[in-house]
Amino acid sequence: MSIKVQSLSKFYGEKEVLSDFSIEIQDGEIFGILGPNGSGKTTLLKILAGISQFERGSVIINGIDAKVNQIEVRKIVGYVPETPYLYESLTPYEYFGFIGSIREIPKEVAERRANDLTKAFGMEEYNDQFIGSLSFGTKQKVSIIASLIHAPKILILDESINGLDPQSAKIFRDLLRSLTQDGMTVVFSTHILEIAENVCEEIAIMKTGKIVAAGKTVDLLKERNLEEVFIDLTSTEDISSVVSALRGSLR
Repeated sequence: MSIKVQSLSKFYGEKEVLSDFSIEIQDGEIFGILGPNGSGKTTLLKILAGISQFERGSVIINGIDAKVNQIEVRKIVGYVPETPYLYESLTPYEYFGFIGSIREIPKEVAERRANDLTKAFGMEEYNDQFIGSLSFGTKQKVSIIASLIHAPKILILDESINGLDPQSAKIFRDLLRSLTQDGMTVVFSTHILEIAENVCEEIAIMKTGKIVAAGKTVDLLKERNLEEVFIDLTSTEDISSVVSALRGSLR
């Protein structure tokens, strides 16, 4: 089992953002974390990536206790945040070399992987430009490539597909499916429910720091699409009434 979370609670001050949260994610699985803004998705993913600590519960990542040894967790995890945090005074080529060195990857291996990924995402023309001059979508590609250079056992993506152009998004989704066949586990959040519906084998839907539904995608959906399930479980208002009121206000 790649990830086992039991009775996890996380606080920011007095605010509890994750409450008695438990999930299990198997090796080689693509697992989707869904929920409205403020539901705790990003906090959860940072904990799974070994970036954030937590107050209660246990988080085991590939047999490593994340509360005791965050550094060992980071060695086996690739993490792509919603907003890329990059060294903008470097070029992508320089940045990938830097990532390879701190990950202790042989230089020739890091260069080969970076070159292959750069070519796949159509980024060759940007390799010698400063990262700070690149568009958001291109920075997202840089962040994705950097997360894969050390061939992580677990890849964690926080809204990371959203900024990609359609071709790159297709390549990335197909690459994820291929890598999970080799044993990599992928955990990602997205607001694009169609992606989750088409890519994820299992899904957990969050609301106010808790899971309101979880299971195999096919079992959760059955005769409904994911948008209908998501809104039923997370919305506090009747959508048609809201739209009707807005329509009247805007006449």
